[in-house]
Amino acid sequence: MTTVEISYVGGPTAVLTLGGLRLLTDPTFDAPGEYRIGDRKLVKKTGPATTAAELGPVDAVLLSHDQHPDNLDTAGRACLASVPLVLSTASAEQRVGAPVRALPAWESVDLGAVRITAVPALHGPEGSEPFVGEVTGFVLSGDGLPKVYVSGDNASLDRVREIADREGPFDVAVLFAGAARTSVVPDATLTLTSEQAAEAARILGARHVVPLHFEHWAHFTEDGPTLTKAFAEAGLTERLHLLAPGETVRL
Repeated sequence: MTTVEISYVGGPTAVLTLGGLRLLTDPTFDAPGEYRIGDRKLVKKTGPATTAAELGPVDAVLLSHDQHPDNLDTAGRACLASVPLVLSTASAEQRVGAPVRALPAWESVDLGAVRITAVPALHGPEGSEPFVGEVTGFVLSGDGLPKVYVSGDNASLDRVREIADREGPFDVAVLFAGAARTSVVPDATLTLTSEQAAEAARILGARHVVPLHFEHWAHFTEDGPTLTKAFAEAGLTERLHLLAPGETVRL
């Protein structure tokens, strides 16, 4: 089977090379600092391993959502102008415009040898959509290719179960983790906890797990060591691939 190559840039940003395509997840290339959302602020502690220019051309962007600067920042928005296709939510298409294209849940687009299917995601607890906004995940598949799940900012194991039932099992799961917490939903996490990430790997049947978006921002409450501990306690240590910024893995 052909492999997938994942190069970690930082935060939610990585390049997935699959079936001859280079696919970029949630572009964030800004420097560390404070980033405001209304009367709130998010604090970025670490910059990316590379700039958008150094990254080179990509064939498409998989954008989980546009409304939060830790998933699409100023430099990330600028780089969209040079990308042929950006797949995201209907809200992102309305707000950002071309080249963003809405891809509703369970609908697919074929890009070369890769089929990209949008899948449900929930950026917090049930009922939080009016506060956190619309989010999507993605499934990548194709003849002779590994099947890859990219979660986006999903906090719901029920959504993971639905995706596993319809699309699983998976060769690789790219899971946004970190147990994010902000004042907008103070009593719940907005992304998977480390324990939930391990459970998601089990549900998905994923042979390999590459976490993203678990570090570099102050609103994450869990990190690499908690992921390592959770996967060890679940007996899934061999599935976990924790990358350092700038590092690449082939799976």
